[in-house]
Order: sequence, then C-alpha cells, then structure tokens
Amino acid sequence: MKVFLTGTTGFIGSHLARVLLQHGCEVHALVRQTSNRYRIREILPELKLVIGDLLDDAVDREVLRIRPDACIHLAWYVQPGKYPSALENMDLLRASLRLAETLSTAGCHRLIAAGTMFEYNPDLTAAALESSLTGPRHLYAASKLALCEALTQFCRLAKIQFAWTRLFYQYGPYEHPQRLVPVIINSLLRGEIAKLTPGEQVCDYLHVADTAEALWAIAQSEISGVVNVGSGEPHTVRDIALSIGRIMGRPHLIGLNALPYVPDWPMHLVADNSRLETSTDWRPKFSLDAGLTNTIQWWRNHQ
Repeated sequence: MKVFLTGTTGFIGSHLARVLLQHGCEVHALVRQTSNRYRIREILPELKLVIGDLLDDAVDREVLRIRPDACIHLAWYVQPGKYPSALENMDLLRASLRLAETLSTAGCHRLIAAGTMFEYNPDLTAAALESSLTGPRHLYAASKLALCEALTQFCRLAKIQFAWTRLFYQYGPYEHPQRLVPVIINSLLRGEIAKLTPGEQVCDYLHVADTAEALWAIAQSEISGVVNVGSGEPHTVRDIALSIGRIMGRPHLIGLNALPYVPDWPMHLVADNSRLETSTDWRPKFSLDAGLTNTIQWWRNHQ
C-alpha cells in the first residue's frame, strides 16, 4: 500500500510510521522543514520524505505526483495548554478540506483522519458510542467535528472510503513531556512531588503503540464513518497516578489535591470501542500496568 502520512513527526504519527513500514507500506511522510525529527530519527532512511507544510499549495503538487492508495491524516496543532483555543485550528480545518480535494483528484481511494474524544458532549456519564451526543466546548473540538461532517459528505460524493477515528487519551514513549503521564514520571524520577488535581476524572488511556496498530487495522479494513479508538477501560487520574507511584516505588511523591480542576474539562470520557473490535481483528496488547511500566522505562532511558 502506498500511504501518504501527515503528522509523521508527532507522538502518534511517529509510532504509526513504524507500523506502516513493518507491514511493508511505501510511506510518503509529510514533514515540515522546521519539524524536530527526533521521534523518527532511526527510520528516516526508510521513509519517503515530503518536505512541506500542509498549509502550502506545494503539498498539493506532491500528492498529485505520489498518487497514494490511502492517506492517514494526523497533522494538527496540539501544543499542550494552547491547542483548545488556538486559531491554528481554523487554518488546519481549511487545509484539511483542501487536502481531501487533492486526494480525490489524485485517485486516492481511502482516507483515514484523526478526530478527538472532545467532540463528544462532556456531560456524558456512560461510555461514548460513535452515535453519542456531540457537544464540543472549544475551538479545537469544534473544528474537528466540522471537519468530520464536511469530509463525510465530500468523500461520499468523491467516492473515497472515509473513516474518522475519534482518538481518546494516549500515553507511551515519545509523548510530549508536558502531558499528564510524563509529568508524573519525570517528577518522580527527579525525586519531586507530582502536583495533581484530586484525580477523580474518569479517563480512557491507551498505549500509543496500540493506538498506532488500531489506525493500521482501520486503514486496511472496510470500516467507514466514525470509529472510537480507545481502551474501553475506565480509570481515574488518581488510579493512574498511584499506579505510576507504585511501579516506581515512590508513592509518597504523588501529590493529589495540589491543583484545581481545569474549568470545563470533562470529568468522564471513556470509549465504547466495540465497533473497532468487531470490525477489525485489533485488540490492545498493553494492559495499563504493562504500558505504564514500558513508558517509565523509556523515560528512564531518555531523560
């Protein structure tokens, strides 16, 4: 399969690039000139790099030249603390629509794009089904939901098979150090207290290697429309933090109740992943404990 991959240098994209190569795909990886390539350093020789920015017209010419069989579109602005209200969301919404048009002209027959769990109504108390009520509370989620709806209609007209993957929380090697799991791990590695909220948020965390395998399973399947990508298992932030403390032998450094909750952040967001599991042969390989152990070891080796 000839795959055009965006977001290659990102957390999920770097893992997915490895999976695609392992399965014999010809990976044309969109990489900005200024992007830090540390996550893909050892696989660079195996990738066919497309140097450019999704916002530039030059990328359209490259897509028309490559004529990919499939596109997996992950690129977005996800700077921790800034992405929910960033105006870059609007730019990427427009650029993503243009990319879809170019893919149609290039004869691409399958498009898989990354959505977000934050498209769902944050007041949900049960596991989110693909049919559950949506209700984005910030620009990032609203832009993603708008893109999902526009691409659904466009791909139907263009006769492109389209799957929209609503990604829940991920963790694992190469994660941004300002996100929850790395913050806790690195605080404990330094012998410092990890300052946290009371930790009652119920979340769905999936190891990034399992996320990448799920995206590959979707790419080679016939599944279309919205599909949740998550573990399907509810865990509180408190449970995750205490598990990290236990595994690292430093439970006394878990500082619950030290920070307030982020306003308007959902307190319960868990995936019903039955559609993914019944439509593909994907199953997660990492339990939470095994995944956290793997991640802790990676950070020990890469401080």
